[in-house]
Amino acid sequence: MTDETADTAMTDAEMTDATAATALWQGDTGVLGEQSRRALLELVKGPYLSGAKTSALWSALLADEGAIRSRLHELFLELVIDRVGEFAFVRNVSTAELAVPRTVRTAPLTFLDTAMLLVLRQMLLAREGDGRVIVGQEEVFEQLRVYRTADRDESDFDRRLNSSWMNMKNKLRVIHQAGTDDRAEISPVLRLIVDADQISAIGAEYRRIAAGGGDSSREGNEVGIDVNLGAGSVFDADDVADGATADDTTADDTAADNTTEEES
Repeated sequence: MTDETADTAMTDAEMTDATAATALWQGDTGVLGEQSRRALLELVKGPYLSGAKTSALWSALLADEGAIRSRLHELFLELVIDRVGEFAFVRNVSTAELAVPRTVRTAPLTFLDTAMLLVLRQMLLAREGDGRVIVGQEEVFEQLRVYRTADRDESDFDRRLNSSWMNMKNKLRVIHQAGTDDRAEISPVLRLIVDADQISAIGAEYRRIAAGGGDSSREGNEVGIDVNLGAGSVFDADDVADGATADDTTADDTAADNTTEEES
């Protein structure tokens, strides 16, 4: 046996030993431990992994960061970690060296969903220096009532506000219940999960509409933004593209099955 063959045999043996040490079932060839695999899966599913919500997965991510980054690179994904805020998410690799597939899906939000996202982000940035940012549902809704047009029934508009609130909680996961049902903590991930350039570009248009210079009654996607929701998000961009809008469902329907339906 040549030295080169011996080296190869040793490498193969070492790889076999490493695989055997991490195997979770018969025939498993994975090299990550169970918690690290679960952390990797959570990142791919999206929209993000929270250290506050899943401390074991967060610890596994930090311990196996190099290996997890490598696995994500094989899927053309980049890992973003905020160690202070204790959250992480993935985004498509951006490079001029080659054309890369877009693994992470972005979902265009409806008018009212986008407006609520802007309000929540503004509240987060204004108050995050004080620690956890907890807001009341009515506090958020009040800032959005300027978008109700004269031809929109108040009860119908309130239903849409409730639906958007549930979308923020169940689909985008940018707010989490804090005590009572009408109180929520804004996740610090909102600072990064929405592209800052999009926020800047759309802000002027929303201010114009709020001042009465435009018609928001259709609540279409013309002034909506795209949100990075992970590679396996439950918010399917195709649903919106086909004409269904997230705020056309009731809050109860949204919470029950996370589906959208066309406005009748």
